[in-house]
Amino acid sequence: MILDAHCHAWTRWPYRPAVPDPGRGSAANLLWEMERNGVGRAVVICAGIDGNPDNAADVAAEAARSDGRLVPFADFDCRWHETHHAPGAPGRLAALLDRFPGLRGVTHYLDEDAPAGWLLSEEGLACLALLERTGLVLSLATGPAQAEAVAEAAARVPRLPILVHHLWRVPAGDEAALARVARVATGRPNLFLKLSGFGYAVAEGWDFPLPGAQAVARALAAAFGPDRLLWGSDWPVCTRYMTHRQALEIVRRHGPALPPAAMEAVLGGTMARLLEGWRPDRGRPGA
Repeated sequence: MILDAHCHAWTRWPYRPAVPDPGRGSAANLLWEMERNGVGRAVVICAGIDGNPDNAADVAAEAARSDGRLVPFADFDCRWHETHHAPGAPGRLAALLDRFPGLRGVTHYLDEDAPAGWLLSEEGLACLALLERTGLVLSLATGPAQAEAVAEAAARVPRLPILVHHLWRVPAGDEAALARVARVATGRPNLFLKLSGFGYAVAEGWDFPLPGAQAVARALAAAFGPDRLLWGSDWPVCTRYMTHRQALEIVRRHGPALPPAAMEAVLGGTMARLLEGWRPDRGRPGA
């Protein structure tokens, strides 16, 4: 089964320019794209942005109707929240987990233009420890400048899978940023990379399959190894520069060269393993 590790679903289209059909990014349309393109399940990264104040609740309701095809990751204290890195984060996280029983993961968006010191603060580490104890997954938006802090956080909670979004937001051609991220990949078995958001690496150009972004993907795939790579469509955001089908084929047909078993893991096997409950001693996907 192909399992999308990163997509979204919004009641109202949250981006500018506005669209004539505000529900363009809805869960119903996501499921239609999945059905059309052979994607069996999808992790929906919640984001309460622009007209979607309680996206986590909206997605949870859609997931309950989806017969297991949609898996919500609730957004926690992300940069669009008034509570972003405010005191009391561990209590807010506990309340979020109580509100959404059965949650398999949460997502947190750092402010990529700021230091990532909060992750290593007393409250940040307490939040990470709570996620680790409860067996959840953390989906994390971060940037190359925060690589060392993220790697240190991963070392502090070795049983917490941390999934970094969108090729770690490394710009195509930025060799220093690429080297910085590649260095921290070593020795962090709980640090995973999403092969998603290719357009961010090349200013969302339409020159599919985005050769500049592919160079980033190949280098990071070599650094992380196939066992720690996850495919994500980033639908509907990806439609600013490619279709949902192209968001799959940019990895399946045009991405890093991998043997069939490794590609199956990237396209869903590894994400399925994480959702079932990952341990660093379980070995390769399927072991």
